Amino acid sequence: MSVTGYHRAPIAEREQFFAEIDRLIGSRVLHGSESLCKLLRYLADHALHHPGAPLKEYQIATEVFGRPADFDPQSDSTIRVQAGRLRMKLAEYYGSDGADDPIIVEMPKGTYVLSFHHRAHATLHEVRTEAMPPPRVGWAAIVLSVLLAAALAVIVILIETRSKPEAGGGAYVDPAPAAFRAFWGGFLSGPVEPWVIFSNGAFVGRPETGMRYFDAGRDSRNLILDHYTGVGEVLAVHDLDRVFGLLRRQIRVKRGSLFSLDDAKNNDLIFVGSPAENLTLRDIPSTRQFVFQRLDSGPRKGDLAIVNLHPEAGEDRYFLGSRSNTPLTEDYSVIALVRGFNPSQWVMILAGTTTLGTQAAVEYVCRENSLKDLLGRMKVSQPGEMKPFEAVLRVKVTRGVPVESSIVALRSGS
Repeated sequence: MSVTGYHRAPIAEREQFFAEIDRLIGSRVLHGSESLCKLLRYLADHALHHPGAPLKEYQIATEVFGRPADFDPQSDSTIRVQAGRLRMKLAEYYGSDGADDPIIVEMPKGTYVLSFHHRAHATLHEVRTEAMPPPRVGWAAIVLSVLLAAALAVIVILIETRSKPEAGGGAYVDPAPAAFRAFWGGFLSGPVEPWVIFSNGAFVGRPETGMRYFDAGRDSRNLILDHYTGVGEVLAVHDLDRVFGLLRRQIRVKRGSLFSLDDAKNNDLIFVGSPAENLTLRDIPSTRQFVFQRLDSGPRKGDLAIVNLHPEAGEDRYFLGSRSNTPLTEDYSVIALVRGFNPSQWVMILAGTTTLGTQAAVEYVCRENSLKDLLGRMKVSQPGEMKPFEAVLRVKVTRGVPVESSIVALRSGS
């Protein structure tokens, strides 16, 4: 029997379907995926209590993920991405742990309505056994069977190595280094995935004839090109996606020019790039010890600096990289963790005075060795111990690549 929508299932059958949903949510496949579990539960309630009623992205966004009333599914693909992830998880579950479950739950492509099917493999096997005469087994068939069994065993071993707990205790094996979980723990427990907002400056001109930053004093806003970003930001997003993959947590990515204050109110945020290009950073809680500022006087006038507002003994007041008219061999970056508009939300700032400094800042918090050094300086060893902090990195650059980063100033526990 299949239940796909238009007829309300009997009470006893609905209870079986909800029991299957409970098995899915408690499974290894959905372990740690709070947002997917929440989505699955919502879709199941809708399918079984309101059969035949369609579901829209807007409805899911506002009722499941707490999006504001002005949510626009045309510009925000969150729901489609989440639905795609859920489809893959369902397929993974029924191909492994749920292979013998009496009920199969599916979400056909093109819809957000779940379908429930009773598995009928036992009956089918009995019918085929009675209908077919006993086969004659030859040596070729035996050899083929052995080869197929060996191939299947290899596949199973590979799958189990990648996704199942190790034998000998049945405990869940965390693939992420402890330093990652201690540092990023605050971004793993929210009801929705954190936003990663990368900088994309406002430019005018054309790539083939030359581009420059938008100047409000002489340029029309209609000429702004806001779909360019630096190579450091691109590599940074890749690094963050890798780390959050190890932590079994998805991230959502948006360029700074499309990010709004409504997005900032109830989400954990990771800003990639300095306020010079990531303009949203100017309107949200930000750093208090080390701030970005363009110098308006002196021999470095016009250059972007990191200003040390309260220098400690032996620290510089200004952190300035290579001069703008010379090859880039040195840069400075800020790594900071601050509270958001909502004190229960976190904001991470990873920003350099150039795109390569930004890349170095992200690499620093995405590499186990450097992260251990930072955590050691702050005396953090366990998830939940992180407190707001701000740090400045000195970055050595060779041939356009950050090759060495070191902490030159740190404020923690504020």
